Amino acid sequence: MVPQRGKKNPARSAESKAAPRDGRQEGRGVSDTEGQSESQASAVPVRARQGAEIQGRNWSWVEASVWSERMLAALENGVKGGKWFSLIDKVYRRQTLEAAWHKVKDNAGAAGVDRQSVEQFGARAELYLEELERALRRGEYRPQPIRRVEISKGGGKMRPLGIPVVKDRIVQTALKLVIEPIFEREFEESSHGFRPERGCKDALREVDELIKEGYTFAVDADMDSYFDSIPYEPLLGEVSERISDGAVLELIRGFLSQDIIQGMKRWTPTGGTPQGAVISPLLANIYLHPLDRHMREKGYRMVRYADDFVVLCRTAEQAQAALGEVRAWVEQNGLKLNADKTHVGDCRQAGQGFEFLGYRFEAGQRWVRSKSLKALRERIRMKTRRTRGDSLAKIVEDLNPMLRGWFNYFKHAHSVAQLGLDGFVRRRLRAVLRKQDKRPGMGKCLDDHLRWPNTFFAAQGLFTIAAARVVASQSR
Repeated sequence: MVPQRGKKNPARSAESKAAPRDGRQEGRGVSDTEGQSESQASAVPVRARQGAEIQGRNWSWVEASVWSERMLAALENGVKGGKWFSLIDKVYRRQTLEAAWHKVKDNAGAAGVDRQSVEQFGARAELYLEELERALRRGEYRPQPIRRVEISKGGGKMRPLGIPVVKDRIVQTALKLVIEPIFEREFEESSHGFRPERGCKDALREVDELIKEGYTFAVDADMDSYFDSIPYEPLLGEVSERISDGAVLELIRGFLSQDIIQGMKRWTPTGGTPQGAVISPLLANIYLHPLDRHMREKGYRMVRYADDFVVLCRTAEQAQAALGEVRAWVEQNGLKLNADKTHVGDCRQAGQGFEFLGYRFEAGQRWVRSKSLKALRERIRMKTRRTRGDSLAKIVEDLNPMLRGWFNYFKHAHSVAQLGLDGFVRRRLRAVLRKQDKRPGMGKCLDDHLRWPNTFFAAQGLFTIAAARVVASQSR
């Protein structure tokens, strides 16, 4: 079982729907700059304190330079009309752009179509940020095309990845800092993907608890190319349910309709939001939020991480009905289920389990998904190529974070799936050592085991799953 997380985020508690009675125009969002004399009289600081709690909710994750305590109070109470106006000035404010730039710099990443790296932007950051602020303020900012590359997703399949230019990443991050709290207030408890203070383990923990409560019949649904299929106008319609700032909506539209460049090809997409863009995960969650709400209102227990979700039911009949609800909603909203990867089964029975976030739940156990094991072995092969010219110490230093991270994520899976991984790593390293000695061979013979025994690699500090499991069992 996944260990319990620290304290539950009070930001997930129920919100009050009452509108603030402050005499502002109906439907108008609260601005940091309006009512300055009132804010001075009440001694309300312009910036929200880190860790500020408004009406018992923890908003410590929001950007304090963007969300003042007055704005957070309005967010908690609900603005009149339910919509926020006058947000673009928060996006182009210099403090917001600087905060966004620091986040982009920390994330690093490849250059876009203009070939400008994060380091090159940093060398003239003040000038470039001033240019962005001026262009956004005047309504002259236009996103540049996205550079598309393809990365392997296993099984010979490729996943398209969009790489915006650094300037676009900064503006998208600034936009996200401004609008994310507005939608976070609305999102369902069942949604865990790409959200503040939530992650894969929270989703897995919820699935584990539901199964133990008797929700063993699973609807394992798979969206067909979800990120590439989101229809623009309905998505913008969902955004406009909470935001009525035309400049912000046009900015989002501009990011959705960016040209894509791959090699010598260039085209304008008609749907979807590019994987790799900063704003894409938030937009993807916004579009699937009505599905989360619909399933909750119908009484179903759905757990979602981005476009990966499972509906858990007590009976086969309920699961079939839930699948019907999902299928109808998906078709009505311009999406499509992958028929080959969508099924209903009793996860207590062998052969009827389901896969979710790298795990397979089947026959009362939690297993490592076979694709996850294959992906790890491939990554080990890439780091232990016999032609790699690095020292053993350098290779071990490169391997350890990956192996440790993999174990920490999958340590709650059945141990049988992890048998042989330690031996596989050592065998690859023995082959590297043979190559460095200018001797052929794959490191499988007895002489190699005697020359470089397991204790030799342990002395080099190599992380092993077997040793980690012993330590984990002793600490329980």
